[in-house]
Amino acid sequence: MAGFVLLLLLAGAVAFALVRADPQLLEMLSQPDSLMLAYGVAFLILVGVPLITTYRGRFGTAIRDLLAWTGLAAILVAGYSFREDLTGLYYRIAGELLPPGTHLETSMTAGGERSVKIRRRPDSHFVAKIGVNGTPISMIVDTGASTVVLKQTDAALIGIDPKSLVYSVPVQTANGQTFAARVRLGSVTIGAIRLEQVEALVARPGALRESLLGMSFLSRLKSYEFSGDYLTLRI
Repeated sequence: MAGFVLLLLLAGAVAFALVRADPQLLEMLSQPDSLMLAYGVAFLILVGVPLITTYRGRFGTAIRDLLAWTGLAAILVAGYSFREDLTGLYYRIAGELLPPGTHLETSMTAGGERSVKIRRRPDSHFVAKIGVNGTPISMIVDTGASTVVLKQTDAALIGIDPKSLVYSVPVQTANGQTFAARVRLGSVTIGAIRLEQVEALVARPGALRESLLGMSFLSRLKSYEFSGDYLTLRI
């Protein structure tokens, strides 16, 4: 340890003498590249000298540990370099293993864009797990529906009393024309995506088998894209 301290003092004395002898040397050393080089040399001295002392007489062990740490560093660098490809592979594998309708978060971009992927259900519908006013319910994504449409049981689940509503808005469903009541939802969330004050309708009893995530939500997103078995929502 004393030798290490002596080495640092000697290096400092040499640097001081060189700067005194040539003042322009100080300006050159203050450049970013020179500073990075100096930091690197200092790091090697601080780390290298103790390591040499630790592995004295154990050359084989030193080489083995050096190769192990070099390999780990290479794996980390490669993982960072191919992070986008690895992320895509993760979503592909997760999409095959997770149940249909499970949303997959994608990372936020530098511009703050958030996105969610939804896997297609075996019946070809995209079903999303939605939080409405904090209560989770399932909805079919339906670009043909002008608004979010809730079935009676889902409306009651989020705290709406279906009996107190006025069903005066004509809507067209798979079973023909019916009437619905207009409501406004305080918040609608899916993964990292959250919209507030979303217009919606509550259908009459028996008119819907599943609630619909319609255009009053989808049109407020930055974009939505159907690609194969996945739907990507972006905001």
